Amino acid sequence: MHCPSCGTPSVAGAKFCQECGAQLAASCPGCAAAVSAGQKFCAGCGARLASDAVSGFASPQGYTPPHLAERILKERAALEGERKQVTVLFADVSGFTRLSERLDPEEVHGLMSRAFELMLAEIHRYEGTVNQFLGDGLMALFGAPVAHEDHARRAALAALGMRSALAAYQGELALTRGIDFRVRMGLNTGLVVVGAIGDNLRMDYTAVGDTTNVAARMQQTAETGQIALADATRRLIEAHFELRPLGTVTVKNRTEPVVAWSLERARSEAPPRPLSPLLGRAEALGALERAAETARTGRGRAVYVVGEPGIGKSRLLLKRRQRLGDPVT
Repeated sequence: MHCPSCGTPSVAGAKFCQECGAQLAASCPGCAAAVSAGQKFCAGCGARLASDAVSGFASPQGYTPPHLAERILKERAALEGERKQVTVLFADVSGFTRLSERLDPEEVHGLMSRAFELMLAEIHRYEGTVNQFLGDGLMALFGAPVAHEDHARRAALAALGMRSALAAYQGELALTRGIDFRVRMGLNTGLVVVGAIGDNLRMDYTAVGDTTNVAARMQQTAETGQIALADATRRLIEAHFELRPLGTVTVKNRTEPVVAWSLERARSEAPPRPLSPLLGRAEALGALERAAETARTGRGRAVYVVGEPGIGKSRLLLKRRQRLGDPVT
């Protein structure tokens, strides 16, 4: 068996991936035995598993909003095999095993389905995409297949939205049924490779390096109700959110520990952030200058600025605008 999140081969009998910590198979809500997609009854205890062993969201088309599905399918040919910088979000229900022991399997299924609906609404609000359902949690990507330069900020806003929505749900469950229902989340930013995207929106993402591994470790590190994020994400969002340091976290198969942060809340107004020096763009600035000089002689020029999201296209144009000065429109 290979891990559905990072593709790492698993050892016999393993329940969780040794590389990224993701759950290798869905589990029965009654006895926690591993079950596969499509099973109607658990082979371990005979409990009914409803229509889908994970959460009732068997097909991505069943939960992806039409406008997002249309964009993904329209652009899939250009996306396949592309390296992209994305932010990975893991969410996990804390105490799911204890919850399964107390309640009837159908009740657990209903509770989890409602929780997934609330989480999906926030993920889709910021145009993220659910990559995997992991039994009692999920994995989502921001920045692929729908590209956004501010994918880290979108992921953080989605995580805060999920925590708020689930807190209200937890309050309802505590009041009506005495159930403590909490979620912990982890975020990390890095490269992935976008693979095949089928007509049913099934997508294959392979993590480059340890992007997914660190995101999963952040989720495992987080306390109940907490959103933990790696330093790679912190660098992209710190101007927009209040963060609290959590120290360093050891990640399997990494020689260096990862600095972790707790995402507390969004800032009401982001403070102005000084621009870092523009490096390695002399050739591009020279091309723009030559085009401008040609235009000044009366021969018009059009310049296309092309690059991956986040590579610095807007910053390049800002620098050029500063050099041209006010007289130029």
